[in-house]
Amino acid sequence: MTADLYAPTATYRLQFHAGFTFTDAAAQVGYLRDLGVSHLYASPILKARPGSTHGYDIIDHGALNPELGGERGFAQLSEALAGAGLGLIIDIVPNHMGIGAADNGWWLDVLEWGRGGRYAGYFDIDWFPATPGLREKVVLPVLGDLYGRVLDAGDLVARFDDADGSFSIWYHEHRFPVCPATYATILDLCLKEVALPEAAALMTEARRLRGTPRSDIRRKAQRTRGETFKRSLREAAATPALAAALASVTTLFGPAATDGKGLTRLHALLENQHYRPSFWRIAGHEINYRRFFQINDLAGLRVEEKEVFDASHALIGDLVGSGRVHGVRVDHIDGLLDPHQYLDRLQGLVAPFAETLGFRPGAFPVYVEKILEHGEALRRDWPTAGTTGYDALNEISTLFVAAPGLETLRALWRREVGDEAADPVRVAVRAKRQVMDEELASELEVLTDQCTRLLKRDPQTRDFSRAGINRALREIVAQFPVYRSYIGPKGATPEDRAVIATAIRRARRARAVSHGALYDVLDEVLTGQWGKGVGGRPRVAVLHLARKVQQYTGPVMAKGMEDTTFYRVMPLVSLNEVGGGPGLTPLDGAAFHQGMAERQRFLPRALVATATHDTKRGEDVRARLHGLSECPERWAERLSAWREILAPLCQTVEGEVWPSPADQILFLQTLVGIWPAGLDATAPVPPTLLDRLRAYMRKAAREAKTHTSWTDPDEDYEAALEAYGVGALTGEPAPKIRREVAELVTHLEGPGRTTALAQLTLRLTIPGVPDTYQGTELWDDSLVDPDNRRPVDFALRREKAADLAGVGGAAVEKLLADPAGAAKMLVLTRLLALRRRLPDLFLEGGYEPLTVTGKAAGHVVAFLRRHGEATLLVAVPRLTMTLSGEGASVAKAWGDTTLVLPDRLPLEGWTDCLSGDRLADLPSCATLFARLPVAVLLG
Repeated sequence: MTADLYAPTATYRLQFHAGFTFTDAAAQVGYLRDLGVSHLYASPILKARPGSTHGYDIIDHGALNPELGGERGFAQLSEALAGAGLGLIIDIVPNHMGIGAADNGWWLDVLEWGRGGRYAGYFDIDWFPATPGLREKVVLPVLGDLYGRVLDAGDLVARFDDADGSFSIWYHEHRFPVCPATYATILDLCLKEVALPEAAALMTEARRLRGTPRSDIRRKAQRTRGETFKRSLREAAATPALAAALASVTTLFGPAATDGKGLTRLHALLENQHYRPSFWRIAGHEINYRRFFQINDLAGLRVEEKEVFDASHALIGDLVGSGRVHGVRVDHIDGLLDPHQYLDRLQGLVAPFAETLGFRPGAFPVYVEKILEHGEALRRDWPTAGTTGYDALNEISTLFVAAPGLETLRALWRREVGDEAADPVRVAVRAKRQVMDEELASELEVLTDQCTRLLKRDPQTRDFSRAGINRALREIVAQFPVYRSYIGPKGATPEDRAVIATAIRRARRARAVSHGALYDVLDEVLTGQWGKGVGGRPRVAVLHLARKVQQYTGPVMAKGMEDTTFYRVMPLVSLNEVGGGPGLTPLDGAAFHQGMAERQRFLPRALVATATHDTKRGEDVRARLHGLSECPERWAERLSAWREILAPLCQTVEGEVWPSPADQILFLQTLVGIWPAGLDATAPVPPTLLDRLRAYMRKAAREAKTHTSWTDPDEDYEAALEAYGVGALTGEPAPKIRREVAELVTHLEGPGRTTALAQLTLRLTIPGVPDTYQGTELWDDSLVDPDNRRPVDFALRREKAADLAGVGGAAVEKLLADPAGAAKMLVLTRLLALRRRLPDLFLEGGYEPLTVTGKAAGHVVAFLRRHGEATLLVAVPRLTMTLSGEGASVAKAWGDTTLVLPDRLPLEGWTDCLSGDRLADLPSCATLFARLPVAVLLG
């Protein structure tokens, strides 16, 4: 490979798991090469929790995932990629690790030794929470019931492990290590009747280990003695009498103890450990370690500490250094305390190898998973190629939404649910408050404690109550306009101050606290300014608190917006996409061009995606549903009629209709979005379609948290929801519903396919590096995960790609009739081939909007990409249903619509990159879109 081949020009994302391994991926490398991508883009490949289907629950940063094939399988994949001239980008997870169970050595060390553990500083733990009885203990919310009930049931089992000489308490698959400093309690009973010198020696040593050291040096010394003592126990277990005595811990500290005190002893032993096993439901309010969102078995890492960074990134550095990894995606960059510092360290880690791979210092391909809100820009000083593409997705997507029709759909939604429930900003604020009250309350309590301690130290602020501080912080976070600020060691930037000022201004209006002066103080605290230049105020503590708060605002925004509001406000669900939302404003051509010019200027090598493993629905489902904005009256009429037909399937519970109107509308939109084109409406509904809809609606209802939720599912409501969906497609009203859904899909299908090809063309030609999500080479009807992680039929895709060899001229028109998506495959493969042949045109070329004249000028977006002698002209249609009118021909609707080329650019000499035709001159739009509904010309 030459150095140029390592710079990504196009990527293909693969999802690895036990059912799709490194060996399976190696078998597809030839196909990916022929497809035209430059890099395989892999989901996390480090050792994750056994059975993980996504890889984000890493338990060992120092090992490749054995379920994927381990080192041997990875070597096979690396060799295949090198032979095909492809690079590899890997997804890395610096924010958190998978914990619980019995497989994360770092976490087990923390449980065993508490603050004295080698890895205690690796995890973000509040060792001194306000909750009584939790000082220097980690709350472990893994129990399936109240602690007392679990204890009485005998589900907590003490065991001796003779392989390493340790005692642990087990709860099913969860292991709670017993600290060697408390082994004396166990051995005094287990070895009481053993008349061997070794037993006496073991008891003596165990008693010497007792105590709670208060200095780091003494804690380390105790840990060293404890590890030595465990080796002594392991050796002692080779003696049958001692082995039997040590194994008796299960009986003596369990319900079978002959004196009836076994569970009392077990409880006392647990009370002396560095953790407290707890009912999982208390996690939202009492957990004292930072989590990934509200997921209890994903614990936050303190990767801002260099020791933690080095330990968790050593293998990543080795993989880059060996020439087997050529770029990284950083998962959940907003979870880190200091993203800028982290990215600097990451670039420093790979710097010794980057030049060998052909990259300038600081320009190794690093992509950050960052959700940008409307009007928010990625921080320019971050050493990164850009985001993973959510922002591009929404810029492309909203170009194909009709603004007037969207307003009609929003008015329809308001009529159905009421003004208050239709306002996405108000709904989002309420959702964030709910998330903080129910799922992320413990994290807010930690911040409140820290802030209260800080303010109580100053005479000017000591009168602010803890309760008031809690309410004020809660409201500020609820009103945050973006995911987070990025205050660094030097304090706030102007962008940070503007974001925080907006949140505080909105919080004041909500009047959550009676004393407005508290907001003045919190403004200074959250910007890191409080105490600056004032003697006695702890400047370091202020900055630390400010930076911890911004680690919290991101999860609250994500849970409140993506995982709640998106399932509550749904006038057009295709807008409810990662980085988007129900309040988005559709773009017209001018706004789109402005955004692309900025992208070319600032982020010319960022990823451009229209589908990812995180998107809420497939790119082609969105394209079809966008069409509802072009026929809102038809949709309103159909929706009203269908709901009336399906009304007998609803239940009335305490005066409320189940499923709710919102869930009914979501179900019907989703049904229209994924109904297979051409499916015989009189035939039985495919069972897989029914299963997918059933699973999706259950997940959607739980995410909405209105009638049911993940933490407190309402089985009755979910049963009513399922009965509604199943009845609609298989019950008495099914024939009429299926027939009318099929009729509407027929109306939407042509414009939807045109939109799908247009957004694909833009993804492949606008500034940036296009990413193709696995399987989306053909038409894709996926919904949210896990639906979008279904197995990919690569054999079918190979066959379709092979069939396109030599297809050109008028023959490309026939591809539009292929139900699998041959037309989509053609556009993808031919433009990827062009990108591979002319990488500088796409990575370095300028972006020039083209003027369009004529009756349908507003329905065309066209631009040039130029570099050196090469010029690329791209033109795509938009809103073609509106353009053509009811049943009219799109070709006739173009009329005199024409592209206007800049001066000195010849009208002749263009080659159609999709059909291969040579054009004598630049034709009108009617001719330009005659073969395919998109045009890409090379001049």
